Amino acid sequence: MSQDESGRSAAKTALAASLNRRSLLKGASLAAGSMAVGGGLLASTASGARAQGRTEITFASAKFYAKKTIAQIVDAYNESQTKIHVKYIELPPPSSSTEVHQALVQQLARRNGAPDVFTQDVVWIAEFAGAGWALPLDEYFPAAARAEYFPGLIDACTYQGKLTALPWIVDGGMLFYRKDLLEGIGAKVPETWADMTTIAMELQKSGKVDFGYLWQGKQAEVLVCDAVSVIGSNNGSILAADGKSATIGNDQAVEAIQFLYDTINKSKISPADVLSWDEEPSRLPFTGGKAAFLRNWSYVYGIAQDKSASSVVDKVGVAPLPHFAGGKSASCLGGYQYGVNASTKNREAAVEFLTWMSSPATQLRFAIDLGLAPTRPAVYDEAELAKEQPFMQTLQSVFTGATPRPVTPKYAQVSLALQSGLSRGLVSGDIKKELTATASKIDAILGA
Repeated sequence: MSQDESGRSAAKTALAASLNRRSLLKGASLAAGSMAVGGGLLASTASGARAQGRTEITFASAKFYAKKTIAQIVDAYNESQTKIHVKYIELPPPSSSTEVHQALVQQLARRNGAPDVFTQDVVWIAEFAGAGWALPLDEYFPAAARAEYFPGLIDACTYQGKLTALPWIVDGGMLFYRKDLLEGIGAKVPETWADMTTIAMELQKSGKVDFGYLWQGKQAEVLVCDAVSVIGSNNGSILAADGKSATIGNDQAVEAIQFLYDTINKSKISPADVLSWDEEPSRLPFTGGKAAFLRNWSYVYGIAQDKSASSVVDKVGVAPLPHFAGGKSASCLGGYQYGVNASTKNREAAVEFLTWMSSPATQLRFAIDLGLAPTRPAVYDEAELAKEQPFMQTLQSVFTGATPRPVTPKYAQVSLALQSGLSRGLVSGDIKKELTATASKIDAILGA
């Protein structure tokens, strides 16, 4: 085992052990603030000593922070009422998603009720639901309540017809573009891939940029995200609607991935280096002023506006990703969502806390204080959000058409097969052959 693998293994063990300790410590009085435990995990009580008689639950979440932390939001909940006290368990950030996933798997599989509430990457929802670890929430959130969220997110939070997660925060792939360069040639923001290619080639040919379009082709999860968007924008898909068979070998998917190959080898608006790039390597040339267009996540905008890290301050716009003729923009859905442990011994308290955390008022606080995009369209219309986070209001159109990655309890295996097949196709150029072979592998994984 390599040193890196050993470190990850130790971190996973420490995370799971910490979660278990938290459940064993139920009812104990812990000091406010945070304490270090094995593997560098921070666990905090999220408030002072709990009031006698309160129902105590645990909440485990990946780490997000900005002007405030999640612990401070949980503090606010504890101080807002006297029935429930929440102990917050801080997991690593999403950049260490493997460790977060493994910790939750190890703990939820014990079925001892801890943690009562947790946050999960959107692609884990089917896995956790399929294993029976996530509590169905339909009786608590009927159709009228679900209609208050982005439809794509509700779809992603639903497994076999049951709502098994509740939306918290959303992100999606989007198109960053140079406003000044488009204005300079009298071009409109492109709505189709063909228009984007034409503009990118013109700007590149004129010497205004080194690169027309940057994306992420590294054999990693981000390549799947790029593929979901471009395939979806051609009315294609990776899996059939029932999730039981692969459709990535179909003509719409082949044409879409061929387009990505052509950006490198035909129109040459993308450098061959994109095949080894994930988010940050692709972001750097764009904020360095060397590219016209970039596909990436919402975090890029803040960096683009930072004078210490960007050469394009006030020159960057954001729009939904382009689509093929006859298709529509299909932003790949990202973000973390809430779940309730199916084995919780405090179901009503857990649901009450989750309801507060996903409420419009709390989502507004997350947006303003932590920069986490709301999953309720109505929150984007709030005047306070417009004042404090004006960029975030521009994202509503991106998230409205968000498309989830394949929904299957075997997502981890499907994703690895996709990464490998897509990568081989983009390197060899034999897109049809590789996607057809990938479809066969995915069918075998799914038992089709």
